[in-house]
Amino acid sequence: MITLALIGLLGGLITGISPCILPVLPVIFLSGGTQSARGTADAPLAGRWRPYLVIAGLVVSFSLFTLVGSLILGLLGLPQDVLRWAGIVVLVLIGVGLIVPRVEELLEKPFSWIPRKDVGTERGGFPLGFALGAVYVPCAGPVLAAITVAGSTGRIGVETVVLTLSFAVGAALPLLVFALAGRRVAERVKAFRTHQRGIRITGGVVMIALAVGLVFNLPQLLQRLVPDYTSAFQRELADSEEVTRALDLGGLVNDENAELDECTNGASELESCGTAPTIRGIEQWFNTDDGASVDLADLRGRVVLIDFWAYSCINCQRSIPHVVAWDDAYREAGLSVVGIHSPEYAFEKEPRNVEAGIRSFGIEYPVGLDNSLSTWTNYRNRYWPAHYLIDAEGTVRHISFGEGNYAATEQLIRELLEDADAGVVLPAATEQRDETPEAGSTTRETFLGTTKQVNFAGGEPYRRATTAFEFPAELPRDTFALDGDWALDTQSITPGAPGARVRLSYTGSEVRLVLGGSGTVVVDDGREAREIEVGGVPRSYRLVKTDAPASGMLTVTMSTGVDAYSFTFG
Repeated sequence: MITLALIGLLGGLITGISPCILPVLPVIFLSGGTQSARGTADAPLAGRWRPYLVIAGLVVSFSLFTLVGSLILGLLGLPQDVLRWAGIVVLVLIGVGLIVPRVEELLEKPFSWIPRKDVGTERGGFPLGFALGAVYVPCAGPVLAAITVAGSTGRIGVETVVLTLSFAVGAALPLLVFALAGRRVAERVKAFRTHQRGIRITGGVVMIALAVGLVFNLPQLLQRLVPDYTSAFQRELADSEEVTRALDLGGLVNDENAELDECTNGASELESCGTAPTIRGIEQWFNTDDGASVDLADLRGRVVLIDFWAYSCINCQRSIPHVVAWDDAYREAGLSVVGIHSPEYAFEKEPRNVEAGIRSFGIEYPVGLDNSLSTWTNYRNRYWPAHYLIDAEGTVRHISFGEGNYAATEQLIRELLEDADAGVVLPAATEQRDETPEAGSTTRETFLGTTKQVNFAGGEPYRRATTAFEFPAELPRDTFALDGDWALDTQSITPGAPGARVRLSYTGSEVRLVLGGSGTVVVDDGREAREIEVGGVPRSYRLVKTDAPASGMLTVTMSTGVDAYSFTFG
């Protein structure tokens, strides 16, 4: 428990000094109003406690909305962003009330049960902090990911509450320092004391500006312009084995999934690993009658294979033909395949994109859109792809993470089918070619977004504020570099001007590049150059294919309008 609290506090502190808090700083700075720590004649303690009340409201609001907001909205059948919009509306109302006192009076009449002193910037600050907590979205990181997953699945225990509160406190401490600094300025600068009306109006304008900026996602533009000076700390925290174990980023252990640990990854014999966890939180189903949901309880008596995948994942692309072949071969013999599409990129959450991927792979079995990673988390999964084999009684009997192990998985499918029906007549085993690369024989998957970037060998800092790049004189093996003007985002990169290039040193028999947007890409391997048209659904494009793994160098020139996500290798 102490470890979780320390991890949460550290993660929050990193977030609290990161660029993502910049949009709320003006509001926090002015949250002290025109009062000093001594307060006023009718409210002697208001000034003293106001900054603390603002931050307390933010901590309570963020903690509640993060942990139970999604659950409440789900029960009410409301959109997931309704809390954010409610917070924006409250900010606008408070801002207008500060500028026009008459409006403040009118707004307060329907809510007469709220004491006047609790509204605005002059006295109580808790409502303001509460509204900020609803609209303030901290920078993503391993701690926030664990909190979000726990909240979205409803598995909220003491550990999750401790982690959430410590994270919120850690993120709020730097904001509290800023709020106290604002109050100190109000005490010492004469203009704050003699121009109270002007300061009040300024506070209202700042709140309305923040609300408008949130509507149009302007804070993201601001963050892009500011160096991401905390990214190194975030990566160190995310890469820590101790932190990963403490947070259990694959999902919290619960009564449904605790026995999954009894299964050995890629075992060659059947094991018994408890009743299969339920499929939950699916946003949409494909390949079912009228979009009907799939319930594992309804599949008792049949052998079930659950396949976690994402359509742009190269590992999944090599695995899916095996799953499709098993579905074709054994469906009539009693096998039900259920695909759980758990997105890795934001574009993989779009139903039309997933549907296009389903068609392109020839998938005919049911596929659930697990955008909230609820089922992924309920299985404590951490891999794309991942296969969970369930017998006719509903017990998990085999787990296989990643690519490969297809022959053993198919043999176990056949054994379970025969166990379920002794008289079943099975077809011959499928002969799908296993194209899993030998471990270590290829370059590791190379993400291009700033949050998951690996293998960058350029001399410039790899962050969103950097826009101009040059190729280095030499490019080490299994690395990449940029040249020209680029806009770097958390998940992808986009040319900022025509002629922007990526140079890649790789090892493998196949090189693919996940691309979105529209435009052209020219691939030059030193022998010839060819042009690829990019458009439609974001997907993986093949750049190189040879008979055997080899080392090589590619230069890829992209037109503006094309988004590049990651290089994958086979």
